Amino acid sequence: MPQGLLLAFAAYALWGLLPLYFLLLSPAGPIEIVAWRVVFSLLFCLLLVAVTRSWGKLRAALQSRRVLALSGLAAAFISVNWLVYVFATFSGHVVEASLGYFINPVVTIFLGVLVLRERLRPLQWVAIGVSIAAIVVLAVGYGSVPWISLALAFSFGFYGLIKNRVGGALDAVSGLTIETAWLVIPALIVVVVLAGAGDLVFGSSSAFTTGMLALAGVITAVPLLLFGAAARRLPLTLIGFMQYLAPIMQLIIAVAVLHEPMPLERWIGFGLVWLALAILSAEVLLRNRTRRARAGTMAPPEPA
Repeated sequence: MPQGLLLAFAAYALWGLLPLYFLLLSPAGPIEIVAWRVVFSLLFCLLLVAVTRSWGKLRAALQSRRVLALSGLAAAFISVNWLVYVFATFSGHVVEASLGYFINPVVTIFLGVLVLRERLRPLQWVAIGVSIAAIVVLAVGYGSVPWISLALAFSFGFYGLIKNRVGGALDAVSGLTIETAWLVIPALIVVVVLAGAGDLVFGSSSAFTTGMLALAGVITAVPLLLFGAAARRLPLTLIGFMQYLAPIMQLIIAVAVLHEPMPLERWIGFGLVWLALAILSAEVLLRNRTRRARAGTMAPPEPA
């Protein structure tokens, strides 16, 4: 358990620090950053596959048309998520980005109802209602719909839904390898176009910026691998609680380091989101306690 906690903490801490990493990549823009993130993630994943000798797993996944199709769809959603997140960081909307990952669990539940026709329990309906109220409050405060938050929450929600449909057919490294392989041609086209226009930062800016861009693959893959290792060692409920570490860190960075405004209506909106998450967490704990109690009463009596 302690090892699993350390692995999960490391994964979510790295995700929480992403805004600071992306800001180090200036003057590269969001489109170039995402393009290099795709290219170097693919190279890093192929290196991992070679080192771990996992070519068999990757080959088996590539032979499945279903896995390839779902991976292509997942790649589309994660590319949108990456691009919106980097744009949010560079445009001074890290608070709004953190909100997107706070409401992601509620969006995931909503997608379960909408796409998978799952039935919600009463407390889950309450949590969704509170989240909708939060979005309304924030929309009034912003003067517009918080599209960055919703785009991040729904793109990652659909990404998670697709990964769930793939199931155990793909391990983390093979999955990310295939997804980035789907995206590498568009990414290389972006690089060529930027280079032709004289706007490519990689190689033409400082050695530090170029080096940090080259680390994009490691920055992308390492937290994912840490998370996968933690998920095999920890209960799902504990992982669920720890997922809030990343948006909490992003919110702190946005307010304390980047000095983004946090007026009263934002605090009210975030407060409602946190209330919805507390309701969901309480519902999970109560349901697990009820299950354990039922399992205890159904257990056969111990022999004397």
